[in-house]
Amino acid sequence: MSDVIKNRFEFVYLYDVENGNPNGDPDAGNMPRIDPETSHGIVTDVCLKRKVRNYVQTKYNNSPPYRIFIQEMAVLNNIQKESYDALGTKPPKKGSKKGKDLKEAQKWMCENFFDIRTFGAVMSTDVPVGTVRGPVQINFSKSKDPILQQEVTITRMAVATKKESIAQKGDNRTMGRKYIVPYGLYRVEGYISANLAKKTGFSEDDLELLWDAFRNMFDHDHSAARGKMNARKLVIFKHESALGNAPAHKLFELVNVTRKSDSTTPARSYDDYEVTIDYSNLPTGVEILPE
Repeated sequence: MSDVIKNRFEFVYLYDVENGNPNGDPDAGNMPRIDPETSHGIVTDVCLKRKVRNYVQTKYNNSPPYRIFIQEMAVLNNIQKESYDALGTKPPKKGSKKGKDLKEAQKWMCENFFDIRTFGAVMSTDVPVGTVRGPVQINFSKSKDPILQQEVTITRMAVATKKESIAQKGDNRTMGRKYIVPYGLYRVEGYISANLAKKTGFSEDDLELLWDAFRNMFDHDHSAARGKMNARKLVIFKHESALGNAPAHKLFELVNVTRKSDSTTPARSYDDYEVTIDYSNLPTGVEILPE
């Protein structure tokens, strides 16, 4: 693999949804998440991390050094035990936080699993490997404008059992519902620490793979529930140093999203917005990478 990254990064990522549910809320019957005070849409950080993981798993078929630790139906204790098996040692007792073997097992996990190198992981289970703090952190996404949580009624023309068909007297139609956002443009901001990258081994190759995932992950995540979701813009800020040359919030403020059309009417496409970057106030020691 390539060298560990030596620069701090921040990024602003814009994506949109049309007639879909970008992130259902299980506490609200899987309706699209919203800020109840403003009605702006919300997408959690773990939702986007899941899509990054799925993209990397699809691209590399879960092969080292790009295996995925957090995946569907994974038994984490079994995966963590692999690290001790590879080292030829036995796992320490649950709750252990120190020891040469634990540190070596943690290093092995970082070397083999992309999502641990990137996002970190809590591995303090029955087979303890400790806790890894990842260099890549992502905020919650928020829609530019308030969204409409629209409920759509659907019908099913079949039943699961003959008994159900008899009970409905031959009328197999059953009613259901799904929730969609007619349109929403979402913005998320993130941070990449070169200092934490040293601890996990997050490399230049890993960084390029992360950008690749952001640009392409929605094309491998289509479903009837999520509608049409698209990556729209990725603005990457690179600092000259590992510590950074400007506060993150000052960089985020350089990226502005405004409505082209009358803001009193609902937006229905990305063309309804204009994205501008204030290059004139870009701090010294920070560059914006080509998209």
